[in-house]
Amino acid sequence: MTGPEALRRFLRSLEARDLSPETRRSYAATVAAYLDWLAARDVDWTAPGRTTLRAYLGELGEGRTRTSVAQRLAALRSFHRYCARAGLAPGDPWGAVARPRLPRRLPKVLEIEQVEALLAAVDDDLLAAEAGSSATARRDPDLARAIALRDRALVETAYAAGLRISELAAADLGSLELGRGELRVLGKGRKERIGLLGRPAREALADYLAEGRPILAGRADPLAEPATAVFLNHHGAALGVRGLRLRLDRLRRNAGLPEGVSPHTLRHSFATHLLDGGADLRVVQELLGHESLATTQVYTHVSPARLRDA
Repeated sequence: MTGPEALRRFLRSLEARDLSPETRRSYAATVAAYLDWLAARDVDWTAPGRTTLRAYLGELGEGRTRTSVAQRLAALRSFHRYCARAGLAPGDPWGAVARPRLPRRLPKVLEIEQVEALLAAVDDDLLAAEAGSSATARRDPDLARAIALRDRALVETAYAAGLRISELAAADLGSLELGRGELRVLGKGRKERIGLLGRPAREALADYLAEGRPILAGRADPLAEPATAVFLNHHGAALGVRGLRLRLDRLRRNAGLPEGVSPHTLRHSFATHLLDGGADLRVVQELLGHESLATTQVYTHVSPARLRDA
């Protein structure tokens, strides 16, 4: 079987595992470039030698960070492992090649005062909408208020439940139990879990669902199927991952928070603040949806309260 045929089968297997479209695109591009490189050198893709692989590793490392190289190697090893299981190749030739060691980095977290500053930036948008002092508010005050209500619900939900940005974008009305303060989400590997919402998040969502979302939904194309996503954009469609990043980055700048604060920073902050408050590590693992406790344990190195206790 040719390399491109094996790649097509590999990508179908990724789709069956329900990996995200972004992951599938990344794996496809990485493996296709690798197969082209081998073909240009007349190397059998099923059993490239260690010298060949080291040469390719050297090219991968040019102008890329160690993290980027490690991500590409993960895609190549996943491809070769699949081919070995499917009987398309004898094994994983990358298994015998040393991978670049990644520096250990602790996750960035926000202080509670910084989270409050982020929420204050949303409140400023709400005040501007009600006063008609922003450009959007002057054109359409109802739209400006709806967006501000949505943004507050967004930040409160992300922080209260420690959600990944993909989970926020996929949040569905049918999965939200506002009375019980629960949001059912599908995490990595299609694993389902319950995100718990505290009082501020429930109140922000109630205001948005009652006063903001109907306005956004009313701007949708009348011929399109009504969106069932919790968070809508100004066209009445689901607010996607890119839109979420742009909105949260705008709020970050308005709140005066440093570069590098991302939606995932809220998830890191959620975990660290829970540990600071005395939460059990196993509970935090369950709320984050981590398969391994070792993944959650990194937050014990970030939590000053835990370090002081130790």
